[in-house]
Amino acid sequence: MSQNITDKISELSAMKKYPPELFYKGNLELLKRPKVSIVGTRRPSLYTQQFTYTLAKALASRGVCVVSGAAMGVDAIAHEGAGVENTIAVVANGLNIRYPVLNAPLIEQIEQQGLMLSQFNDGFRAIGWSFVVRNELVVALGDILIVTEADLNSGSMRSVEYALRMGKEVWVLPHHLNESLGTNTLLAEGKAEVIQDVEAFVSRFGQAVESSVPKDDFFYFCQTLPTLDETIEQFGERVYEAELGGEITIHNGIVRLT
Repeated sequence: MSQNITDKISELSAMKKYPPELFYKGNLELLKRPKVSIVGTRRPSLYTQQFTYTLAKALASRGVCVVSGAAMGVDAIAHEGAGVENTIAVVANGLNIRYPVLNAPLIEQIEQQGLMLSQFNDGFRAIGWSFVVRNELVVALGDILIVTEADLNSGSMRSVEYALRMGKEVWVLPHHLNESLGTNTLLAEGKAEVIQDVEAFVSRFGQAVESSVPKDDFFYFCQTLPTLDETIEQFGERVYEAELGGEITIHNGIVRLT
């Protein structure tokens, strides 16, 4: 665990107050990936549970790191859907405390294979205001924010306020009338966009790849379906090494991950 990693995270500049310290456990390399924040209610409907998991899994299959708050409900489902090796959990307490207790096994796995972050020293126990601080960091880390279900006047809706102030896109699932009043209100007010089709939505992050290619700059560049010339200009001989190794294919001048 370390406390001097704020200089490693450029996204923190979007926060109202730049964190003086940031503690971590796990794999800091995840910070280099494209990231999507997913938040929502602690008591999601079965519909929300299903599509939160599906969204997180589909994003992770494209090399995206899912960021959430390790809480019960939507947060835990997002971490599990992405897979612990593809997720960042931000908590409102010191990292020597696994809270909430019911999520302790999940948190332990994220410590070992993903990344845990906190602005609080060991021994600090979560209280009301620390969850607000946690929520802002969750939002700041993501390129966009997805709220899969939320009530009015909830912590998730305050997360939306952070996202809008930071100029980030907010996306929500479609819900029936009188369900998820928070996200339905965002749609009515034009503050969010709706995810009508999971595969269409996640395709903006590239193609699904079950690949041994390291999730580095080369991987994400190839996710954009670049031309061969563009790829050689950026990565030189690695292009041919990757083709020989079966990591990419080149067809009609376009580079694709295999």
